[in-house]
Amino acid sequence: MAQVGGGGEEKGKGKGKRKVKAPPFIDMTPMVDLMCLLITFFMLTTAFTKSKVMEIVLPEKLQNEEEQTGPRIAASRTVNVILGPEDKVYMYPGRVEDFNNLPPLMETDYSSEGIRRQLLERNATLARRINDLEQEVLTGRLQISRDSLASSISRLKSDDDTGPIVLIKAYKDANYGNFVDILDEMNICGIARYTFMKIAWYEEQMVEIAAGISSTASPN
Repeated sequence: MAQVGGGGEEKGKGKGKRKVKAPPFIDMTPMVDLMCLLITFFMLTTAFTKSKVMEIVLPEKLQNEEEQTGPRIAASRTVNVILGPEDKVYMYPGRVEDFNNLPPLMETDYSSEGIRRQLLERNATLARRINDLEQEVLTGRLQISRDSLASSISRLKSDDDTGPIVLIKAYKDANYGNFVDILDEMNICGIARYTFMKIAWYEEQMVEIAAGISSTASPN
């Protein structure tokens, strides 16, 4: 038993003996047990708790931007998503060919019947494959670990060649919450390829026309 202190002792002879006051006695055993329990608790909780973060893969910074050419993206698969003001989100397919005749934007929101439905319709094949795989795991027909499931989903996304390529851009009045919302929708809809891009001057005009914002913006 761990302890601190001890009993007193007598000094002197005969009737002149006097007892020296013993120092305080402290039993350290309960404290040692408590420390062992706390150490075990923190070891277990630390091992099983994973940090909840949102992973964003950003492109590497180019050494010489003038000598670099952008990747060739099929216009038929391209979907432009613009985060607008007042928690609105706008979409248009392909690319703008005529700057003097800007195409109209489709206005929607971040609800399940808004941007999510639009993305799922364009990503129906891959979304169905991911859903079928998850259902097999949930029903027990396919017994794999969570990490293996995540790897299988990543493999399905990397092999996909029919889903949309989403270009996400933000109007100047968009807020940080809009970025979080659109990233959630990318994950929910199983979008394999998406990236953040700087909004073009003509796209700002398209947003202002759709939202009824008066502006005197001009091309840079």
